[in-house]
Amino acid sequence: MTTIADRSTADLADLHVQARSAYDAFKARGLKLDMTRGKPAPEQLDLSNGMLALPGNGDYTTAAKEDARNYGGQQGLPELRALFSHLIDAPADQIVVGGNSSLALMHDTIVWALLKGVPGSERPWSQGETPIFLCPVPGYDRHFALCEEFGIRMIPVPMTGQGPDVDVVETLVADPAVKGMWCVPKYANPSGEIFSDETVRRLATMKTGAPDFRLFWDNAYAVHHLTTDRHPVRDILAACAEAGHPDRPFLYASTSKITLAGAGLAVFAGSPENTRWFLARAAKQTIGPDKLNQLRHVRFLRDAAGLQAHMDAHRALIAPKFAAVQEALDRHLAGTGAARWTRPEGGYFITVEAREGTATEVVRLAKEAGIALTPAGATSPYGRDPKDSVLRLAPTFPSLGDVTMAAEGIALCILLASLEAEHRARARSAA
Repeated sequence: MTTIADRSTADLADLHVQARSAYDAFKARGLKLDMTRGKPAPEQLDLSNGMLALPGNGDYTTAAKEDARNYGGQQGLPELRALFSHLIDAPADQIVVGGNSSLALMHDTIVWALLKGVPGSERPWSQGETPIFLCPVPGYDRHFALCEEFGIRMIPVPMTGQGPDVDVVETLVADPAVKGMWCVPKYANPSGEIFSDETVRRLATMKTGAPDFRLFWDNAYAVHHLTTDRHPVRDILAACAEAGHPDRPFLYASTSKITLAGAGLAVFAGSPENTRWFLARAAKQTIGPDKLNQLRHVRFLRDAAGLQAHMDAHRALIAPKFAAVQEALDRHLAGTGAARWTRPEGGYFITVEAREGTATEVVRLAKEAGIALTPAGATSPYGRDPKDSVLRLAPTFPSLGDVTMAAEGIALCILLASLEAEHRARARSAA
């Protein structure tokens, strides 16, 4: 197909009429579809309904013969930490199991760093220069919101297809005000890319101006595969320890998109020193976690094989939805030059890079056609995408039928916005 930019003015006008007609027909259907958030679908949550009867009456004794109904066990059940070592790639004795939200653990970690400092800090992060976080872009809007909440300055870092551009990172971390960096190393939100071994090695070995610099390593999608490939990522804890920076990574994960999104478990892990630091801070907050929910997860997931089988069931439900989006984008946009998009092998999102200056218009057109999309700019710090081009599509929550319809409409919106942008560009050039 001839790209939009290479078409004659007459061809461009004909294609615009066709696209506008298709869009108007879609809009006339009066649909109401939501592709905004990466939530599990009801059918995915149903996979964990068996947990609702667990651990069951009388089943409250841990593997160590302790009563899970009582206080204590701040670090989490040893049997559960052993299971989660497969999820977060950390030794069980360096894992802490928390409540239902890894975002809450990240929040607390940042607050404690600001007020108390972390191992290696000369002073709390809130004392001295305004702390800076490096933010791979496109990235996770809730990471950025945490920084905004606490006045942490954000600097965007481009992604390369192998993770963040480490050349840029190595230059920026020379500034001692740079205290942290957000990382989603596997099936990154929202680009879906996987950090290469070389990217992990360089992040582990690089010199930093701040002795207490931290990698906030969010394993949100570590087992959320869309294919039969598992795509292992190099062990960041081991890589940093080998490089002489054992305290550099803070690791996080949760079962929010594995079991029950509102009743899951969150995980923190780090070096022995970081784990001791975390537990010392958390001890002021709670006398012990919900160990019955921890037992429930042990009984349900059982072991690494049980976890993998459960995630295979998730994949069977959501992979067709991703395929439906890819099919619509391919059919309407391939060869037009109107957009590029990712083909993730895991995670919860498809990222579309539309023509520069059109993402906001695509979101507007979609809204008028009954499709709710994540706001343009959400994948950049402060909600500002300087190119106004990135769109994040979340296919997991709607039904397959709804995803298929939404994908059709989204593709039409992208095409129409690009055609109209080309028309305006030619009009300005001719003026």
